[in-house]
Amino acid sequence: MLRFMPVGDSMTIGSAGEHTWRYRLWRHLCATYDGPFTFVGPREALYDKTANAPVSYAYAVPDFPRAHLAGWGEGWGHMAPVIGEAVREHRPDVLLVFLGLIDLGFYTNAEQTEVNVRAFVAAAREGNPRIRMVVLPVIPNVLAASDPSFAAQVSLFNELLAKAVSDLDEPRSPLLLASPPAAYDVRTDTYDGTHPNESGEHKIAEAFARAMHQAWGWGGEYKGG
Repeated sequence: MLRFMPVGDSMTIGSAGEHTWRYRLWRHLCATYDGPFTFVGPREALYDKTANAPVSYAYAVPDFPRAHLAGWGEGWGHMAPVIGEAVREHRPDVLLVFLGLIDLGFYTNAEQTEVNVRAFVAAAREGNPRIRMVVLPVIPNVLAASDPSFAAQVSLFNELLAKAVSDLDEPRSPLLLASPPAAYDVRTDTYDGTHPNESGEHKIAEAFARAMHQAWGWGGEYKGG
């Protein structure tokens, strides 16, 4: 049984009424991966914007393995201290990591965020020295489109992230940088300039699916649902 743990911020946890990219990836793997798999993690809820808390289970389609390690407003700095224990307890084989935007927007600059990336990887490997990780760079959002200084921080962080992935990759614990979704457009792939709508969910799921298929031969051409 191949065990995936999605790790991320508001774009990964999703909010009440959404499918989430986690669901889209699950549907794809059901159609293309030749073997048993599941999603694991310490959390299952969606974020409830009315309650301002992750207390909703109102998925658009609830019948899938909903476990994850994602939180609204959480970034690399939040996840680095908890990922080791999450890996030990829930025993994922693969971490699907989509973090960075919230860090740069509220908590840390590009260089500080890259330090947290390295701390995250080290902690995950303390939990499982053979853990695999697929990391998605920060993708376009409305703030980067309107604020050149923030856009520069995003660009710098993505460069630092690529270097960190190259530096930290090792045969027993592969670290894979996924390519950003092709033709991702904040006007048509988000509902508010940041959070993915159905089209955006598919494109994020496809980015993870393509990376795993190209690097490790898992699954096939993206089949969403």
